[in-house]
Amino acid sequence: MKDTKLELIVGVFVLVGIAALTYLAVKLGKLEVIGGGNNLEIHAEFDSVAGLKDGATVEIAGVQVGQVKKIGLNGDGERAVVSFSLTPGVKLYGDAIASIKTRGLIGDKYVSLSPGGSQKELPPGGKIRETESGLDFEKAISEFIHGNVK
Repeated sequence: MKDTKLELIVGVFVLVGIAALTYLAVKLGKLEVIGGGNNLEIHAEFDSVAGLKDGATVEIAGVQVGQVKKIGLNGDGERAVVSFSLTPGVKLYGDAIASIKTRGLIGDKYVSLSPGGSQKELPPGGKIRETESGLDFEKAISEFIHGNVK
């Protein structure tokens, strides 16, 4: 009888531990298991997305408003297409600007949005036309070393 009670307590303790680890994995991994289906998806084309990764943050004025969902090539294979989802309530307009920025000198890359101010709001699945690619430090250093600085 005493062994059964001890086994029950250990079993409950193990289940609570597994539940806590699962919760932390979902929260820290920023996975959308429940309630992530109503986000607004927007696309933007960049000349270069060097260093940007899936899951990178999307920010407006330093506030996280979404994350990068997918990075691929456009139909011509000449430009990178970045798809990102934004939290509900974020409004972007036709003259919005998407820029790839770096945290610090060698930090993570993220997408910074300037929402714009035109009359026309971007619809779900819309495309930001104005983009600014991030500075490629390796390319800049290579040009400096080889004397190709303009």
